[in-house]
Amino acid sequence: MLALEIAFWTSVALLVHTQLTYPACLWTISRLRGERAAAPAPATEPPSVSLIVTAHDEEEVIERKLRDALALSYPRERLEVIVASDGSTDRTVELAKAAGADVVLDLPRRGKVETQNAAVERASGDLLAFSDANAEWAPDALRRLVAPFADPRVAYACGQLRLTADGGGTEEGAYWRYEMAVRELESGLAGITAGNGAIYATRRDAYIVLDSARGHDLCFPYALTKRGLRAVYAPDAVAEEKMAPTLEGEFARKRRMMSRTWGVVLHDGMLSPRGYGPLYWFQILSHRGLRYAAPFLHVAALGTNIALVGDGAVYSVTLAIQAAFLAAVGLGAFLAWRPLRIAHYYATIEASIVVGLWDRIRSRTHVTWETVEGTR
Repeated sequence: MLALEIAFWTSVALLVHTQLTYPACLWTISRLRGERAAAPAPATEPPSVSLIVTAHDEEEVIERKLRDALALSYPRERLEVIVASDGSTDRTVELAKAAGADVVLDLPRRGKVETQNAAVERASGDLLAFSDANAEWAPDALRRLVAPFADPRVAYACGQLRLTADGGGTEEGAYWRYEMAVRELESGLAGITAGNGAIYATRRDAYIVLDSARGHDLCFPYALTKRGLRAVYAPDAVAEEKMAPTLEGEFARKRRMMSRTWGVVLHDGMLSPRGYGPLYWFQILSHRGLRYAAPFLHVAALGTNIALVGDGAVYSVTLAIQAAFLAAVGLGAFLAWRPLRIAHYYATIEASIVVGLWDRIRSRTHVTWETVEGTR
């Protein structure tokens, strides 16, 4: 029974760590380190920026996106706006040209990353900024996003994405606020472990050409860190995007993401300590490795707990807690009480990790994307 007890308590400890004690550790380290050194003063002339918007059948929002881009408080002569259409079958290309994009690429359907690679080849800016077609940037967002690049060590910066919703049954917004808080702590230490696709930028000479089964959000921060550069969070660079209005839509989106993520986790050396400092490796293991292992840790905790019932009152208590959580997950599908909805959301997203792995094993990695209903 000793082996079962070790497996149970290890699973529980790792689950608690990735969700609770990891952020607490970051906060503690930040306080022990004290105030960070002031960032370098920005250059007198702002860097030239190519803002790349990758779009597939975005006729509904592309004109609004270009109005948003052209209204940014950034010198127009230093800004190049590129729309790269990934095999759009609607009026996306036509509308993008009419709305004032500097460059419009009408490319065959081959997936977001391949389309981004093609746009980068055409780009002329010293910095490359990327945005989703349905993301609305604050007027000063680009200026604030490029500010960290005054530090020559910074090669990647992502802004703050705020998710908005008109009702709906998903708790993605609550999770995302938690994620942004953790990201800010990471940025102040060894650097962020992931970005987001709505608002981010990288140096032109640091851009990494990825294959279609990978993604910038996960790969760029750790890969650039391995090269001795920094990936940071710029919370004052704000963008807004509508979240999926249903949990089913959010599950489908995360399932597609996870089918690609598992390839990075298992094959690309993300979890290897080579090239990292000790603190960044701790962050990668805690925030990425354990987060993706969480559904399997839950299964291990439940299975070993069942086997240990009868070996002490503590195991009856822990099993009752797990049973109560599972009941909350089930009830959250039908009842609107927020704690139940959060439990249901959490379990659904954990399930997307497993299903994404299954897709990966079956070689069904999703390299193209479809618009999630209600996010435009």
